[in-house]
Amino acid sequence: MTKAPKPPWLKVRMPGSPRYHEIKGRARQLKLSTVCEEARCPNIGECWGGGTATFMVMGDTCTRGCRFCAVKTARFPAALDPDEPTNVAMAIAEMELDYVVITSVDRDDVADGGASHFARCITETRRLAPSTKIEVLIPDFRGEVEHLRKVVEAGPEVIAQNLETVKRLTHPVRDRKASYETTLEMLRQIKVLDPTRLTKSSLMVGLGETDDEMLEAMRDLRAVGVDFLTIGQYLQPTQKHLAVESFVRPERFAELERLGLEMGYAYVASGPLVRSSYKAGEFFISRYLDQHRAQTTHQG
Repeated sequence: MTKAPKPPWLKVRMPGSPRYHEIKGRARQLKLSTVCEEARCPNIGECWGGGTATFMVMGDTCTRGCRFCAVKTARFPAALDPDEPTNVAMAIAEMELDYVVITSVDRDDVADGGASHFARCITETRRLAPSTKIEVLIPDFRGEVEHLRKVVEAGPEVIAQNLETVKRLTHPVRDRKASYETTLEMLRQIKVLDPTRLTKSSLMVGLGETDDEMLEAMRDLRAVGVDFLTIGQYLQPTQKHLAVESFVRPERFAELERLGLEMGYAYVASGPLVRSSYKAGEFFISRYLDQHRAQTTHQG
Protein backbone atom coordinates (compact mmCIF):
# COMPACT_ATOMS: atom_id res chain seq x y z
CA MET A 1 0.00 0.00 0.00
CA THR A 2 1.34 3.45 -0.93
CA LYS A 3 1.96 5.68 2.07
CA ALA A 4 -0.23 8.79 1.96
CA PRO A 5 1.75 12.05 1.78
CA LYS A 6 1.58 14.43 4.73
CA PRO A 7 -0.91 17.25 4.22
CA PRO A 8 0.45 20.81 3.99
CA TRP A 9 -0.51 21.72 7.56
CA LEU A 10 2.01 19.14 8.88
CA LYS A 11 5.06 20.57 7.12
CA VAL A 12 7.64 22.41 9.26
CA ARG A 13 10.94 24.17 8.61
CA MET A 14 14.22 22.45 9.41
CA PRO A 15 15.76 23.76 12.65
CA GLY A 16 18.89 25.88 12.46
CA SER A 17 18.76 28.98 14.69
CA PRO A 18 21.75 29.91 16.89
CA ARG A 19 19.67 29.17 20.02
CA TYR A 20 18.83 25.71 18.67
CA HIS A 21 22.52 24.88 18.19
CA GLU A 22 23.39 26.31 21.62
CA ILE A 23 20.90 24.07 23.41
CA LYS A 24 21.92 21.03 21.38
CA GLY A 25 25.60 21.61 22.10
CA ARG A 26 25.13 22.09 25.84
CA ALA A 27 22.98 18.97 26.10
CA ARG A 28 25.81 16.98 24.46
CA GLN A 29 28.44 18.40 26.82
CA LEU A 30 26.42 17.40 29.88
CA LYS A 31 25.47 14.01 28.36
CA LEU A 32 21.77 14.80 28.56
CA SER A 33 18.95 13.35 26.50
CA THR A 34 16.07 15.48 25.25
CA VAL A 35 12.71 14.03 24.32
CA CYS A 36 12.66 16.67 21.58
CA GLU A 37 15.31 14.62 19.74
CA GLU A 38 14.58 11.09 20.97
CA ALA A 39 10.87 11.31 20.07
CA ARG A 40 11.61 13.18 16.81
CA CYS A 41 9.31 16.05 17.76
CA PRO A 42 8.33 18.22 14.76
CA ASN A 43 8.42 21.36 16.94
CA ILE A 44 12.08 21.07 17.94
CA GLY A 45 13.16 24.06 15.85
CA GLU A 46 10.41 26.32 17.20
CA CYS A 47 10.88 25.33 20.84
CA TRP A 48 14.68 25.23 20.97
CA GLY A 49 14.87 28.41 18.93
CA GLY A 50 12.68 30.03 21.58
CA GLY A 51 14.71 28.68 24.48
CA THR A 52 12.32 25.91 25.53
CA ALA A 53 13.48 22.32 25.89
CA THR A 54 12.16 19.10 27.40
CA PHE A 55 14.81 17.02 29.17
CA MET A 56 14.50 13.24 29.28
CA VAL A 57 16.04 11.68 32.36
CA MET A 58 16.89 8.13 33.41
CA GLY A 59 18.66 7.44 30.13
CA ASP A 60 17.59 7.24 26.50
CA THR A 61 16.38 3.63 26.54
CA CYS A 62 12.92 2.57 27.76
CA THR A 63 11.88 -0.76 29.27
CA ARG A 64 8.57 -0.57 27.42
CA GLY A 65 7.90 -0.83 23.71
CA CYS A 66 4.93 1.36 22.85
CA ARG A 67 4.23 1.02 19.13
CA PHE A 68 3.86 4.76 18.50
CA CYS A 69 7.11 5.83 20.15
CA ALA A 70 10.55 6.33 18.57
CA VAL A 71 12.54 5.97 21.82
CA LYS A 72 14.87 2.93 22.02
CA THR A 73 13.79 -0.05 24.13
CA ALA A 74 15.57 -2.77 26.11
CA ARG A 75 14.73 -5.02 29.04
CA PHE A 76 17.76 -3.88 31.00
CA PRO A 77 19.03 -0.41 30.05
CA ALA A 78 22.19 1.12 31.49
CA ALA A 79 22.23 2.00 35.19
CA LEU A 80 20.91 5.40 36.25
CA ASP A 81 23.51 8.17 36.22
CA PRO A 82 23.77 9.59 39.77
CA ASP A 83 25.10 12.88 38.38
CA GLU A 84 22.17 13.38 36.02
CA PRO A 85 19.88 15.32 38.41
CA THR A 86 22.60 17.91 39.01
CA ASN A 87 23.56 18.07 35.33
CA VAL A 88 19.95 18.62 34.27
CA ALA A 89 19.55 21.36 36.87
CA MET A 90 22.80 23.00 35.74
CA ALA A 91 21.61 23.07 32.13
CA ILE A 92 18.25 24.56 33.12
CA ALA A 93 19.95 27.22 35.23
CA GLU A 94 22.42 28.12 32.46
CA MET A 95 19.63 28.46 29.90
CA GLU A 96 17.68 30.72 32.29
CA LEU A 97 14.42 29.00 31.40
CA ASP A 98 11.19 30.39 32.83
CA TYR A 99 9.41 27.05 32.38
CA VAL A 100 10.92 23.61 31.89
CA VAL A 101 9.55 20.12 31.27
CA ILE A 102 11.36 17.10 32.69
CA THR A 103 10.22 13.73 31.42
CA SER A 104 11.69 10.24 31.36
CA VAL A 105 11.66 6.82 29.85
CA ASP A 106 9.95 4.00 31.76
CA ARG A 107 12.38 2.15 34.02
CA ASP A 108 10.54 -0.94 35.20
CA ASP A 109 13.94 -2.46 36.01
CA VAL A 110 14.53 0.03 38.85
CA ALA A 111 13.09 -0.68 42.32
CA ASP A 112 10.80 2.37 42.53
CA GLY A 113 10.50 2.90 38.78
CA GLY A 114 13.00 5.73 39.11
CA ALA A 115 10.73 7.90 41.27
CA SER A 116 13.54 8.82 43.67
CA HIS A 117 15.78 9.81 40.77
CA PHE A 118 12.98 11.88 39.28
CA ALA A 119 12.39 13.61 42.61
CA ARG A 120 16.10 14.48 42.84
CA CYS A 121 15.92 16.11 39.40
CA ILE A 122 13.13 18.33 40.70
CA THR A 123 14.86 19.25 43.97
CA GLU A 124 18.18 19.96 42.24
CA THR A 125 16.43 22.19 39.72
CA ARG A 126 14.72 23.99 42.61
CA ARG A 127 18.14 24.52 44.20
CA LEU A 128 20.02 25.76 41.12
CA ALA A 129 17.17 27.47 39.25
CA PRO A 130 14.70 28.55 41.94
CA SER A 131 12.68 30.85 39.66
CA THR A 132 12.06 28.19 36.99
CA LYS A 133 8.59 26.64 36.91
CA ILE A 134 8.78 22.85 36.64
CA GLU A 135 6.45 20.51 34.77
CA VAL A 136 7.17 16.80 34.95
CA LEU A 137 5.85 14.17 32.56
CA ILE A 138 6.17 10.97 34.56
CA PRO A 139 5.90 7.20 34.02
CA ASP A 140 3.02 5.35 35.68
CA PHE A 141 5.39 3.74 38.24
CA ARG A 142 3.43 0.52 37.69
CA GLY A 143 0.53 2.08 39.59
CA GLU A 144 2.40 2.27 42.89
CA VAL A 145 1.09 5.32 44.76
CA GLU A 146 4.00 5.38 47.22
CA HIS A 147 6.40 5.85 44.30
CA LEU A 148 4.19 8.61 42.93
CA ARG A 149 4.22 10.30 46.35
CA LYS A 150 7.98 10.93 46.03
CA VAL A 151 7.44 13.01 42.91
CA VAL A 152 4.43 14.87 44.30
CA GLU A 153 6.28 15.78 47.49
CA ALA A 154 9.21 17.15 45.48
CA GLY A 155 6.82 19.93 44.51
CA PRO A 156 6.74 20.48 40.72
CA GLU A 157 4.09 22.94 39.59
CA VAL A 158 2.54 20.55 37.05
CA ILE A 159 2.52 16.75 36.92
CA ALA A 160 1.59 15.04 33.64
CA GLN A 161 0.90 11.42 32.72
CA ASN A 162 -0.22 10.72 29.19
CA LEU A 163 -3.27 8.64 28.38
CA GLU A 164 -2.06 8.69 24.74
CA THR A 165 -5.12 7.15 23.07
CA VAL A 166 -8.71 6.00 23.55
CA LYS A 167 -9.56 2.99 25.69
CA ARG A 168 -10.15 0.54 22.81
CA LEU A 169 -6.78 1.32 21.22
CA THR A 170 -4.66 1.30 24.38
CA HIS A 171 -3.33 -2.03 23.17
CA PRO A 172 -1.80 -2.18 20.57
CA VAL A 173 -0.81 1.54 20.79
CA ARG A 174 0.78 1.32 24.25
CA ASP A 175 2.96 -1.38 25.77
CA ARG A 176 1.10 -4.18 27.56
CA LYS A 177 2.56 -3.01 30.88
CA ALA A 178 0.66 0.26 30.50
CA SER A 179 -3.10 0.56 30.92
CA TYR A 180 -5.85 3.10 30.42
CA GLU A 181 -7.12 2.54 33.95
CA THR A 182 -3.69 2.86 35.61
CA THR A 183 -3.00 6.22 33.95
CA LEU A 184 -6.38 7.58 35.05
CA GLU A 185 -5.86 6.29 38.59
CA MET A 186 -2.40 7.82 38.91
CA LEU A 187 -3.73 11.18 37.71
CA ARG A 188 -6.52 10.89 40.28
CA GLN A 189 -4.06 9.98 43.03
CA ILE A 190 -1.98 13.11 42.37
CA LYS A 191 -4.99 15.17 43.42
CA VAL A 192 -5.54 12.92 46.46
CA LEU A 193 -1.93 13.40 47.58
CA ASP A 194 -2.00 17.15 46.89
CA PRO A 195 -5.29 18.76 45.79
CA THR A 196 -3.44 21.95 44.80
CA ARG A 197 -1.16 20.19 42.31
CA LEU A 198 -2.01 20.90 38.68
CA THR A 199 -2.24 17.89 36.34
CA LYS A 200 -1.99 17.42 32.61
CA SER A 201 -2.41 14.67 30.02
CA SER A 202 -2.19 14.17 26.27
CA LEU A 203 -4.05 12.32 23.53
CA MET A 204 -3.14 11.48 19.92
CA VAL A 205 -5.53 11.29 16.98
CA GLY A 206 -5.19 9.55 13.64
CA LEU A 207 -4.86 6.05 15.08
CA GLY A 208 -8.34 4.84 14.16
CA GLU A 209 -10.30 6.27 17.09
CA THR A 210 -13.94 7.34 16.64
CA ASP A 211 -15.28 10.76 17.60
CA ASP A 212 -17.31 9.24 20.45
CA GLU A 213 -14.26 7.38 21.79
CA MET A 214 -12.22 10.56 21.73
CA LEU A 215 -14.83 12.47 23.69
CA GLU A 216 -15.07 9.59 26.18
CA ALA A 217 -11.31 9.76 26.82
CA MET A 218 -11.48 13.54 27.26
CA ARG A 219 -14.35 13.16 29.75
CA ASP A 220 -12.52 10.39 31.63
CA LEU A 221 -9.46 12.62 32.07
CA ARG A 222 -11.56 15.53 33.25
CA ALA A 223 -13.40 13.25 35.69
CA VAL A 224 -10.14 12.57 37.57
CA GLY A 225 -9.39 16.28 37.80
CA VAL A 226 -6.97 16.83 34.92
CA ASP A 227 -6.49 20.59 34.44
CA PHE A 228 -4.63 20.80 31.11
CA LEU A 229 -4.99 18.70 27.95
CA THR A 230 -3.01 18.50 24.73
CA ILE A 231 -4.25 16.81 21.55
CA GLY A 232 -2.05 16.21 18.51
CA GLN A 233 -1.73 14.24 15.30
CA TYR A 234 0.04 10.89 15.49
CA LEU A 235 2.94 10.72 13.04
CA GLN A 236 4.60 7.38 12.25
CA PRO A 237 8.28 7.60 13.33
CA THR A 238 9.49 4.66 11.18
CA GLN A 239 8.01 1.86 9.06
CA LYS A 240 8.28 -0.44 12.12
CA HIS A 241 5.78 1.66 14.06
CA LEU A 242 2.00 1.82 13.80
CA ALA A 243 0.74 3.31 10.56
CA VAL A 244 -1.25 6.54 10.50
CA GLU A 245 -4.92 5.72 9.94
CA SER A 246 -5.95 9.29 9.12
CA PHE A 247 -4.70 12.86 9.03
CA VAL A 248 -7.11 14.96 11.05
CA ARG A 249 -7.90 18.38 9.64
CA PRO A 250 -7.17 21.57 11.63
CA GLU A 251 -10.91 22.31 11.85
CA ARG A 252 -11.50 19.11 13.82
CA PHE A 253 -8.68 20.01 16.22
CA ALA A 254 -10.34 23.39 16.79
CA GLU A 255 -13.61 21.59 17.54
CA LEU A 256 -11.93 19.29 20.07
CA GLU A 257 -10.39 22.32 21.77
CA ARG A 258 -13.81 23.96 22.06
CA LEU A 259 -15.38 20.79 23.45
CA GLY A 260 -12.55 20.34 25.94
CA LEU A 261 -12.98 23.85 27.30
CA GLU A 262 -16.71 23.19 27.64
CA MET A 263 -15.85 20.12 29.73
CA GLY A 264 -14.03 22.36 32.19
CA TYR A 265 -10.36 22.09 31.30
CA ALA A 266 -8.42 25.22 32.21
CA TYR A 267 -6.51 24.94 28.94
CA VAL A 268 -6.63 22.73 25.83
CA ALA A 269 -3.88 22.83 23.20
CA SER A 270 -5.29 21.03 20.16
CA GLY A 271 -3.61 21.06 16.76
CA PRO A 272 -1.85 18.88 14.18
CA LEU A 273 1.65 19.61 15.53
CA VAL A 274 0.75 19.88 19.21
CA ARG A 275 2.73 17.59 21.49
CA SER A 276 2.55 16.97 25.23
CA SER A 277 5.48 19.34 25.72
CA TYR A 278 4.40 22.30 23.68
CA LYS A 279 5.80 25.80 23.89
CA ALA A 280 2.51 27.67 23.48
CA GLY A 281 0.92 25.47 26.14
CA GLU A 282 3.80 26.01 28.52
CA PHE A 283 3.52 29.77 28.03
CA PHE A 284 -0.19 29.65 28.92
CA ILE A 285 0.41 27.42 31.96
CA SER A 286 3.22 29.70 33.16
CA ARG A 287 0.86 32.69 33.05
CA TYR A 288 -1.87 30.62 34.71
CA LEU A 289 0.50 29.78 37.57
CA ASP A 290 1.48 33.44 37.98
CA GLN A 291 -2.18 34.49 38.14
CA HIS A 292 -3.00 31.68 40.59
CA ARG A 293 -0.15 32.71 42.89
CA ALA A 294 -1.19 36.36 42.72
CA GLN A 295 -4.78 35.45 43.67
CA THR A 296 -3.57 33.23 46.54
CA THR A 297 -1.28 35.99 47.86
CA HIS A 298 -4.11 38.56 47.64
CA GLN A 299 -6.54 36.27 49.45
CA GLY A 300 -3.92 35.58 52.14
